Amino acid sequence: MTPDIVVFLGPSCERQVAGELLSADYRPPAARGDLTLAVASGARIITLIDGVFFQESAVSHREILSALSRGVRVIGASSMGALRAAELDTLGMEGIGLIYSLYKDGTLVSDDEVALVYDPESFMPLSEPLINIRCTLRKARDQGVITPREEGVLLDSARSLYFPERTYPQVCSRAQARLPQETCQRFLSFAHDHAVDQKREDAIAALRWTRECAVRSGILTE
Repeated sequence: MTPDIVVFLGPSCERQVAGELLSADYRPPAARGDLTLAVASGARIITLIDGVFFQESAVSHREILSALSRGVRVIGASSMGALRAAELDTLGMEGIGLIYSLYKDGTLVSDDEVALVYDPESFMPLSEPLINIRCTLRKARDQGVITPREEGVLLDSARSLYFPERTYPQVCSRAQARLPQETCQRFLSFAHDHAVDQKREDAIAALRWTRECAVRSGILTE
């Protein structure tokens, strides 16, 4: 563990995988005040991936700006980190990954896109974030599994579900009034084998970037 690097990580990436990519002080999804505590503990780089949304107060802009003012490098990606980076990158926070870019350019606007429910002990996801569903639908369309119209119907179905209820079977169940059963089953089979986990991809990219930054600054060696 490298105490100079603090990473807030929950369901976006498995802790074992993260640890193999980056030696760091891994902490659970950040709530308000947790970044301030990380700075107080001596963090020189903070990578914010996961954070709480609804059950507690979320990470505030003020505490991120305070960390930056103290010379701490703050990197964000995947989930809460992507949201905050899109809001604060002009003030020094660094955003990594597709989800950050989509928030930055206004394609995504709602916290709901990255929200999910997960087991609080294992951090195993229990629902599917909307952004992952979007990316999986786009991949299915690009590969000819579904048509653009069917993609739109399935996305509408996903949007209509409250975020804890979002799973691929639930999305297809909601869409059955507008799509043939065989279409829904074909997409379900595709999602089972080829679902896109964009949050995980972005989390891994952020961990790799954090390591590169730490090596450049002398916190880590090659």
